[in-house]
Formats: sequence, structure tokens, C-alpha cells
Amino acid sequence: MGRATALIAGRGALPAHLARALAASGVPFVIAQVEGFEMENPDRLPVETFALERLALLFDLLHERGVSRVVLAGAVTRPRLDPERIDPRTALLLPRILPMLGQGDDAALRAVVALIEEEGVEVVGAGAIAPDLLPAPGVLTEAQPGAADARDAVRAAEIVAALGAADLGQGAVVAQGLCLAVETLPGTDAMLAWVADVAGACRPDPKGARGVFFKAPKPGQDRRVDLPAIGPATVEAAARAGLAGIVIEAGGVLVLDRAETVARADALGLFLWVRPPCGSS
Repeated sequence: MGRATALIAGRGALPAHLARALAASGVPFVIAQVEGFEMENPDRLPVETFALERLALLFDLLHERGVSRVVLAGAVTRPRLDPERIDPRTALLLPRILPMLGQGDDAALRAVVALIEEEGVEVVGAGAIAPDLLPAPGVLTEAQPGAADARDAVRAAEIVAALGAADLGQGAVVAQGLCLAVETLPGTDAMLAWVADVAGACRPDPKGARGVFFKAPKPGQDRRVDLPAIGPATVEAAARAGLAGIVIEAGGVLVLDRAETVARADALGLFLWVRPPCGSS
């Protein structure tokens, strides 16, 4: 039996995926869900819900359950804290947390990780729990990227690196060398929906390369937290946007429901390319 693990859960399917992996390995675990950011829970797993205004109570839960390892999994946008709900112990932490909330997602996450580690609990990435979520480099689909797609992927990677340096999004859409959209706070689904509705007419050559959606972590990002993820819904959204395929950075993007994701891509004629990071051999 492995080390007792806590999943600090936000929105999306990732927490349930990790819970299944832990259960299959016989590892005891607890799911602590952030209030207001409910995870997808098709297996009806038991969940403890905590409020960020009472963060100290989460630490009590970790110690009560003998937790020595934590994974942050799922989407949590920066919340509005209710001062009236803050308990005295959590109030002592606020001088460290509040300044970070105004500096961007990376700074806020670093602050949370530091507080957890000070409780003597190790913070690990999702890949440590379910390494199969991080596929090896290669094209996973029947459809293959062409030379124009490869050029668009390079351009998109450059754009995402520049966005990440400013602590913005982790994705971009490029077609025929032109950036059609970048990912911002509304997220991937909103970006791809906009491309589907508006940006299709921006391609200079209607018969040329249809474009790619590229996704990667931010440069210098702590890869234990907030790794980007794709899944079957991402493939469907990319298809609605008229794109040729999806390109993700190897080792930096989680693929949820991989078999179904690849099957959907094959059915829709899209490629899914796990591309080595720029500059790697």
C-alpha cells in the first residue's frame, strides 16, 4: 500500500481519473474539493468540501487522515474571498496569500504549494499518480501532420511561450502562419468556439492549411500544478473550429480518456501530435 494521498480537487475530469489510478494501486486517498469548483464525479466518490476562507481546516484534514502527499487537480479560478467567513487561523495566512492573488495564476499556485509543504506534506504532479496521462512523443492518430502543419505548430509554440512568460494562457491557434486566437482567462473551449464562429474567414487561402491548436505549459512553470489537459471534448471543439489537428508538448500536457480522445480524432479526421519541446533533441 502506498502513501496516503489527498487530491485537492477543482472542476473537470482530472480528479476522478487520479482517484481511479490511486484506487487501482491500493493507495489510500481523500478528495478535498474546493467549494464552488465541483469536480466531475461520475463514480460518486466521497468528497470532503472545504472553503478557501478556512484553509487551515484543510490542513487539519490532511493531518487527521495521515496524508503525506498532495496532488492539485482540476480548474480553480482565483476566487473572491468572503472576509466574514475567514477563521482566525486562516487569517494569519492571508498576508502571504493575498499579494500573490494579484500577481497571476503561477504566483498564487506557488503560494499554495509553499503553505502545503510547510505542513510537512509533499506536493506531486498528476503524472506521479497516473503517468499514462502523459503520452510519449509521436503522432497518436491515423491522420498525420504535413509540412504546413509543422510550420504552424512551430509558430504556435513561439506564441504560447511568449504568452506564458506574461503568465497568460497555455494555448494558441495558428493557421497558414497567422495567429487566429490565443487562450486567455475564459479558457480553451471559449477560444476554440470563437475560432469556429469568427476566425475561419481569416485564413488567407481557403484551400490552404486549416491550422492547428497548440497547447503547452508556461515556460518555467512548476509542472506539479496546473498542467494543461485535453480530452475528447477538445478534439470535438477543434473539429468544429475547422482545424487539421491538435499539437501538445510532450511531458507537459495531460491527455484524459486517451483511447476515446484518439478514437474521436480518428473519426473526425484530425491528427493528435505529441511534439517534443522546442530545442529538445
